[in-house]
Amino acid sequence: MKTVHTVAELRREIAQWRKSGERLGFVPTMGNLHAGHLELVARARSETDRVVASVFVNPLQFGPTEDFDRYPRTLSDDRIKLEAAGCDLLFAPSVDEMYPHGRSGIARVSVPGISEVLEGQFRPGFFEGVATVVSILFHQVQPDVAVFGRKDYQQYLVVRRMAAELHMPITVLANPTQREPDGLAMSSRNQYLSSDERKLAPGLYRALSAVAQRLRSGERDFGVLEREASGVLDRQGFRTQYLVVRDPESLGPAKPDGTGWVVLVAAHLGRTRLIDNLEIPAD
Repeated sequence: MKTVHTVAELRREIAQWRKSGERLGFVPTMGNLHAGHLELVARARSETDRVVASVFVNPLQFGPTEDFDRYPRTLSDDRIKLEAAGCDLLFAPSVDEMYPHGRSGIARVSVPGISEVLEGQFRPGFFEGVATVVSILFHQVQPDVAVFGRKDYQQYLVVRRMAAELHMPITVLANPTQREPDGLAMSSRNQYLSSDERKLAPGLYRALSAVAQRLRSGERDFGVLEREASGVLDRQGFRTQYLVVRDPESLGPAKPDGTGWVVLVAAHLGRTRLIDNLEIPAD
C-alpha cells in the first residue's frame, strides 16, 4: 500500500489503474480507525479492483464547541490497519492541501431538507461540512464505488442524495453497523468514555432494540414509543437529544402503513455524544 499526501500524487497513482480498466472503490474516513472502518475497506474490495482510503480530519464539520483539536490523529496505526485490510492507496492530505484557498468563503455544498433535521438541527453546519468535503474527495478520487457505514445513517442518506442530484457517476453503498459484543456501535468516540460510562453505553442499543421489538409486534403510536424509550435512557444516566422513529428514505415522519422504519438516537453520556440507529422493515 502506498501513502500519498497531495492531489497530484493521488491522481498519478489512480491514472495507472484507470489505464488498465480497473474499477476503483473509495472509503473516506477521519482516521483513528477501528474494525468497522476496516469492514468498509473489505466491502469496497469485494466490489472493485482497487481501493483508496482517505484519512482527513475535516475542520468544516466541527462546530465551535466540538472536538476538532481533541479528535485523535493516529495516522501511523491507521496505515498499518489499512494495509492489512487490503487497501491499495492511502490519501492523507493536509488541511492546506484540501482547502488551498482557505476555508473562509470557499464554495460549499448543501443538501436541503434531509440535512436540516435530527443531526442537522443539533449540529448546524455539520452536513454542509460533510457534503463539501465528500464532494471534493469524490472529484479528487473519482471512484466507481464509495462505501459508508450505516451507523452514520443520516450522513449516508445525505451523501447518497448529493451524489445523485449532482449527477456524480458513483455508486454510494452503506455497510451494516459493526458492533461490540455487548451491542455498542463501534465509533472512534467510544474511547472518550470512562470505564463506568462504557458499562452504561450499551443501553443505547438496548433502547433501540426495545422500540424495534414493539414496532415488530404491531405498535404504531410512535410518540409514545419515542417518549418511553427516551425516558428509559435518561433514567440510566444519558442526556437524550432525540430518539425518533422516522421514514427510512426521507427521515420524514413515520407512517403506520410504511414499508419500514428507522429508529435513530443521539444522546450524551458524560462528555461524549453517541449516535446509533436500527432499521426495521415492515412485515
